[in-house]
Amino acid sequence: MYFIARFEDNPDSLHIRDAQYANHLAFLAEHSEHILAAGPLREDKDGPPVGALWLVEAPDLAAVITMLDDDPFWIHGLRADRSVLQWTKTVPDHPVTI
Repeated sequence: MYFIARFEDNPDSLHIRDAQYANHLAFLAEHSEHILAAGPLREDKDGPPVGALWLVEAPDLAAVITMLDDDPFWIHGLRADRSVLQWTKTVPDHPVTI
C-alpha cells in the first residue's frame, strides 16, 4: 500500500533541523525500501522549509506510524504535526521519474 505523509514544522525550529539533519538523512537511507520519495516543503523557492512530504510504501498505516515515530526530526521536536493518508496512483502504468 502507498501512503503520503505530510509534516508541518514548528516555527523557529531551523536549529533542530540543522542539528539533526545528518541523523535524519541516515534514517531516510535506512528506510529507503519504504520511503520512496521525501523532501522539504517551502512557501517559496528560496524560503526555509516549513514541513515535508514523503511517499511511503508499507503494509498498513500502523507500520507507517511506527516508522515516523523513529524519525530524528520527530523525536527532537522539529515536527509540529503530521498526517498520513492512503494514496493510490491513478494511472499505474505511467512511469514517473522523481
